[in-house]
Amino acid sequence: MSYPTPQLFYSSLLSIGLLIPLNLQAAITDITRIYKQTPTLKAFEICTGGGCAEIKQTSLADDEWKTITAIFENSNQHIDAQLERQHIADAIGMLEKIIGAKTATSTDRAGTFDNSKYPGQLDCNDEAINSTTYMRLMQQHGLIKLHQIEDMRTRSFFLFGWPHSTAVMHELATGERYAVDSWFYDNGYPATIVPFAVWKSGYFPADSPILKGRSDVK
Repeated sequence: MSYPTPQLFYSSLLSIGLLIPLNLQAAITDITRIYKQTPTLKAFEICTGGGCAEIKQTSLADDEWKTITAIFENSNQHIDAQLERQHIADAIGMLEKIIGAKTATSTDRAGTFDNSKYPGQLDCNDEAINSTTYMRLMQQHGLIKLHQIEDMRTRSFFLFGWPHSTAVMHELATGERYAVDSWFYDNGYPATIVPFAVWKSGYFPADSPILKGRSDVK
């Protein structure tokens, strides 16, 4: 299976040198390879370190994947598109917990700034790539039925503020697009899924640590 190249995303990576030191930026060829990978439970790669500066190969055991499928199956409600989005959000959070323990990224904190002294950090580019990979695994295994995964997208491009990237999907029945953003909260929290137009306008959840701040930030 092949995937289209997310040109807007790559353009944004090339333009955010002041966000990510040049010596930490992964080669675009590596990012392309990871983004276009066909992930399997036995082997897939994730990005970390900011701008996919570090690439780690990992996998999911059968019992770990059952934890993900249970999110979609353990529901007494009729599965509509809204509920499927909630399941996707919860599953991404759970996958972050599982993969975080394997790749030393379980300590990832919300946001990018003020996190450099903490280990295991991901920026929004890492998050967008990894969330896209996680959703592809879900779709391959029939868990995502009512949505289609799209290319990642970036907002702002320095015109109205700092650039910020997200995974994207659309609802099959309506065509409405949604941002799937796991950058707003610490590792293991459900991803934030909102209409793409809302996200594009500069959306931030009011309770995100990025806005609220932390008592341990010095």
